[in-house]
Amino acid sequence: MFRLFSIALTGATALLASGWLLLSEQTGTPLTPTEFAEQLGRLRDQVTDVPPPAVAATSQYANLEQAVHDQVNEYRAEQGLPPLTLDPRISEIARQHSADMAAGRVEFGHAGFESRVRSIARAVPYRSAAENVAYNQGYSTPVEQAVQGWIESPGHRVNMEGQFNLTGIGVTRTADGKYYFTQIFIRRLL
Repeated sequence: MFRLFSIALTGATALLASGWLLLSEQTGTPLTPTEFAEQLGRLRDQVTDVPPPAVAATSQYANLEQAVHDQVNEYRAEQGLPPLTLDPRISEIARQHSADMAAGRVEFGHAGFESRVRSIARAVPYRSAAENVAYNQGYSTPVEQAVQGWIESPGHRVNMEGQFNLTGIGVTRTADGKYYFTQIFIRRLL
């Protein structure tokens, strides 16, 4: 299952509309497109990035999350793509989604993806986002099964090969041995 979320047309329209209203209220007059772009540039220069926590959040499945990260980056390297940087803030959100799926609070899939991306956007300015999810049971190598399944699926593979630079990975396991995986891909604004 995959879903690509981009702020291309709809998001840009919403951003421009909300920014236009905010800036127009500040000046009291409508802004020309050039004035708007200048104001937006000044605001962007004033925004500081939220640094990652000094100590990354830990998970009892941190070794599995790291293995997913390593295998996805190995695959990307084989495709001539740069590695993804693992971000603990994004991983925490991915972990929560895996836990919610495992507990049955949400169905297996991408329910709430837009909400997860909004949470990420509070800390990480982004251009686009995507998500892969998987679950499996009964394998001695659950990570390899999940990553291989993504590679063999055209939609998941598109996400793995996307022009992203950050990722977050969350893994959880149910009492009956089902592993749930969530990987969120982010193309950070530079």
